[in-house]
Amino acid sequence: MADEVTTWVNGSQRDHLALADRGLHYGDGVFETMVIHAGKVPLWQRHWRRLLVGCGRLGIVGLDGRRLADEVAASSRGCERGIIKLIVTRGEGGRGYRPPRDSEAGPPTRILLRSLWPTYPDYFWREGITARLCGIRLAANPALAGIKHLNRLEQVMARREWYDPDIAEGLMCDQMGNVVEGTQSNIFVVRAGRLLTPPVEHCGVAGVMRGLILDEATAWGLAAEERLLPLAELARSEEVFVCNAVIGVWPLRRLEQWSFPHGPVTRRVAQATASALLSTDTDQPKASST
Repeated sequence: MADEVTTWVNGSQRDHLALADRGLHYGDGVFETMVIHAGKVPLWQRHWRRLLVGCGRLGIVGLDGRRLADEVAASSRGCERGIIKLIVTRGEGGRGYRPPRDSEAGPPTRILLRSLWPTYPDYFWREGITARLCGIRLAANPALAGIKHLNRLEQVMARREWYDPDIAEGLMCDQMGNVVEGTQSNIFVVRAGRLLTPPVEHCGVAGVMRGLILDEATAWGLAAEERLLPLAELARSEEVFVCNAVIGVWPLRRLEQWSFPHGPVTRRVAQATASALLSTDTDQPKASST
């Protein structure tokens, strides 16, 4: 493995996994991608809550929350700026889709990967990005909607649609043609000064940064709500931006034949979220066993 990536599996620094792990065979698990800043993990509690929701939805039991939190804290310590990918799988299992009963299940597998900070052009934040519409559409599945499960094949197939480095993101629609999210981000539009973002009840990911914006918009002097986003409505928007817990906010400058300004609402949200991603005052990894 490349030197810029350090890995831990079940608390030990190693880079191999049991071949019988259900995460490898079936994508049977969840993950979080988190920023490290000054040796700490901003937005940790939001990541932690979503991880628990995902484990609960999939029925993954026996996760030692305190141990996992300690491992995240230890892997972040001493790192000024970087990324941690946290993966939890159901663990090892026999052949076939059926998972073991809760009473017979072994411990989940805990995987941590710490990598260098990704490099993106400064103008992605300053001027905005160019995006495209993806041909791959998201399938509706309320049982999996919202959580960050390991099966990302829809996003992988969508990301295969372009290799142009000038296109930073691809937007994905549901089966009805409503815009839901980007391949790696959530989307917000500004209409009549209000922030609107698509619901993720049937497909899509409930992003940590998306949740922060929805929760804090009122404190920032903005109104925000979830609403279906037909492509025609997106095209008429005053401003558009994408967001996630690593990049913060990227204004969307161009999408296919449409152009959008980098306006005042996007600037206000970008400034507030950047502060959140640099804050080390938030609760840090401390979790009780679940």
